[in-house]
Amino acid sequence: MDGTLLDDANGLHEHLWPLVRELHRRGIVFCPASGRQYHNLLERFGEVADDVVFIAENGTYVVRRGHELSSDGLALDVVGRLVATVRELAGSGADVGVVVCGKDMAYIERSDAAFRAQADTYYARLRVVDDLRTMLGDPLFADEVLKVAVFDFGSAQATTAPALAGFRATHQVVVSGEHWVDVMSPTANKGTAVRQLQQALGITRAQTMVFGDFLNDLEMMDAADYSFAMDNAHPLLRARARFVAPRNTQNGVVRTISAMLGLAWTA
Repeated sequence: MDGTLLDDANGLHEHLWPLVRELHRRGIVFCPASGRQYHNLLERFGEVADDVVFIAENGTYVVRRGHELSSDGLALDVVGRLVATVRELAGSGADVGVVVCGKDMAYIERSDAAFRAQADTYYARLRVVDDLRTMLGDPLFADEVLKVAVFDFGSAQATTAPALAGFRATHQVVVSGEHWVDVMSPTANKGTAVRQLQQALGITRAQTMVFGDFLNDLEMMDAADYSFAMDNAHPLLRARARFVAPRNTQNGVVRTISAMLGLAWTA
C-alpha cells in the first residue's frame, strides 16, 4: 500500500477500481498486501471487498470475503516484553510509541495528538488503554495479537530496530517504513502469506505478480516469477526483485498490470 499502491497523498488512483473489477472478471485475484490493519484495508477497498483477498499486518492475517484463510500470532508474554522494551526506549529519550495489533482491534497507551495521528492512519479500529501490560494480563482479554508495531518519530532503522535486536533470534523484526518497525512470529511475512494463498487457490509462482517498495516486502519478491520493485523502492528491495515498475506517484502498479494484460490505461 504505502509507497507502492498509494500515492504520496495517501490516495488510490481512480483507475484502480475498473482494473480490479476487470481482473475479477478474468478470474485473476487482486490482493492488497500491507502492514496495515485488516479493518483499515477493508475500509479502503470497501466497494470491491468481495473481489479481493487481504493480506494484512505484514502477512500475519489473510482474509477472503470476511473469512480467515490463515493467521500467525504472538504469545502474550512476548508482547508484554516488547511493550516493556519500548517503554525503556522511550525512557531513554527516544520519541516512540507502541501499537499492539490484534485481529479485532489495535491497542495503544500513548494518546497524544501527534502519535494518535500516525496510529489513526493505519488502524481503523483503535482503542486507547491505560496500561497495555495490564490489559495483556487480564484473563478477560480475548483478542489474538498478530503483531507489535512501533512508531519512531526519528529513524526507525537507526533507533528502534537496534533496540529490538534482542528479539531477532526468535521473531521477525522488520523495518516496514521510515518510521515503523514491526515484530511478528518468526514464520510470518508477506512472502509466506502469498505462498499460503497460492496453495489455497491453486496458483503458481509463474501466475503471480507482486509489487513492493520497502523491507517488509523482501520475502514477497521470492514468491512470484513477476516480482516488481517500485522505482522509489529501498535499494535492497530493488536488488531482490526481478523487474522495476514506475513510481507509486506515477500509478506504477495499475500501469504495469494493465500493460501486462494488454488493457487500455490513461494517465
